[in-house]
Amino acid sequence: MGQKKDLTGSEKSNIVRYLAEGCSSLKIAKLLKRDHRTIKRFIQNSQQGRKKRVDKPRRKITAHELRKVKRAAAKMPLATSLAIFQSCNITGVPKSTRCAILRDMAKVRKAERRPPLNKTHKLKRQDWAKKYLKTDFSKVLWTDEMRVSLDGPDGWARGWIGKGQRAPVRLRRQQGGGGVLVWAGIIKDELVGPFRVEDGVKLNSQSYCQFLEDTFFKQWYRKKSASFKKNMIFMQDNAPSHASKYSTAWLARKGIKEEKLMTWPPCSPDLNPIENLWSIIKCEIYKEGKRYTSLNSVWEAVVAAARNVDGEQIKTLTESMDGRLLSVLAKKGGYIGR
Repeated sequence: MGQKKDLTGSEKSNIVRYLAEGCSSLKIAKLLKRDHRTIKRFIQNSQQGRKKRVDKPRRKITAHELRKVKRAAAKMPLATSLAIFQSCNITGVPKSTRCAILRDMAKVRKAERRPPLNKTHKLKRQDWAKKYLKTDFSKVLWTDEMRVSLDGPDGWARGWIGKGQRAPVRLRRQQGGGGVLVWAGIIKDELVGPFRVEDGVKLNSQSYCQFLEDTFFKQWYRKKSASFKKNMIFMQDNAPSHASKYSTAWLARKGIKEEKLMTWPPCSPDLNPIENLWSIIKCEIYKEGKRYTSLNSVWEAVVAAARNVDGEQIKTLTESMDGRLLSVLAKKGGYIGR
């Protein structure tokens, strides 16, 4: 009966079971064909239990060091607590203490996502702001698409959990279980749509124009007066299906051309007020970690949330354009946020 180095998990389970049945350590060693000393050592170690933790005195942080940490946190956004303290030459501070100190002077945040703006982009944004600075934005129809998924955007399922409570289970689905593409527009205090793009349809120039024909033109634009159509300015971003020669020519045949079709600067979602409408709708349909089981259910939620957006909210968004243009000029074409 050779001596082995370690007991396996199944052998340890058998030892516990045999002890519960009243077997001696010698009998257990024979049953498992293991050295008696190995069995006795395992039983003794199990009976001793875990050693009590000895709390070591924590390192005290001086007021001078706190000021250094605060300056470092301001200079190093998104840095870890360890990196911040190391930059101040403060060592020997456990992670829990570092985080407790930083919570009094900072917050854990994610980096903001925004399109890259180079020098050319900034110049075009400034030119655009100067061109439309005297425009009556109550006559501009701001349009865009939004995709909504069954599970919502990543990182939206966070929240406080009470002590003693377990976090709810969140199942993972491949590619979020699919999604619905939604198109809408806002003008003055009115919401146009939302309209649902047919599932499985990829928006190229031809399908985009056909979509506008079946929804926007037939269900909304056709009902407007001639004076309204004469003064309305149509805005769309520079997505390939929007800015192609085919789409531009098709819109021109519909009477939306030249000054009636707003030019749009590159990489500028922060200038489109409908992006704020998308945020309002997403916050509503995904509140409290809400998830959906079908594409139809998430679409119904979008429609319900859109109906709850009143005219004053939309008017606030469209009237914000004068301020956005002035901010673009003040920042020399830089990103202005939303």
